[in-house]
Amino acid sequence: MSDKSRSGPPAPPEDDFRYRGNRLGLPEEGTGSVPGVVRRLVGLALDWGISAMLVWGAINLGLIGQEVAAAAAAGGEPEALALTNFTTLSTLVVFAAMNIVLLTLFGTTIGRRIVGVGITATGERSWPWFASMAVRTLLLCLVIPAVVYDRDTRGLHDRAAGTIATRY
Repeated sequence: MSDKSRSGPPAPPEDDFRYRGNRLGLPEEGTGSVPGVVRRLVGLALDWGISAMLVWGAINLGLIGQEVAAAAAAGGEPEALALTNFTTLSTLVVFAAMNIVLLTLFGTTIGRRIVGVGITATGERSWPWFASMAVRTLLLCLVIPAVVYDRDTRGLHDRAAGTIATRY
């Protein structure tokens, strides 16, 4: 008999993936485990909605965008488009600022807290917490890094910052 007939197919490489967060030492379920994508998206949508409401409130109170709002009220498609662009960009800025401040201070945001999600350091980076939250938030605002994720559902923004979303 030849050696080839005895060996059979090669053994698959050892895989340490059993559930999301296993490789990082997180529990499979309950507090400290990795939440699902839907839960995190709901938290993100709530945070975006809160940011949009803050911007619209500031515009309606005349705190920001008075000229753009007045021009849009006077009429014309370019003016309405300018108000839409101003509102969208302002919402993004408020969203980013809210994320950086709340994540730095509390490890969660209002929307994430409502759905029971927080952000936890993995120990991969020795950066100050504020720097990690700033990098994470800026990459989250670019969208693409957040939708490219690994088996632990860590987006590129989390990997770059050395963080992971966990349940409360």
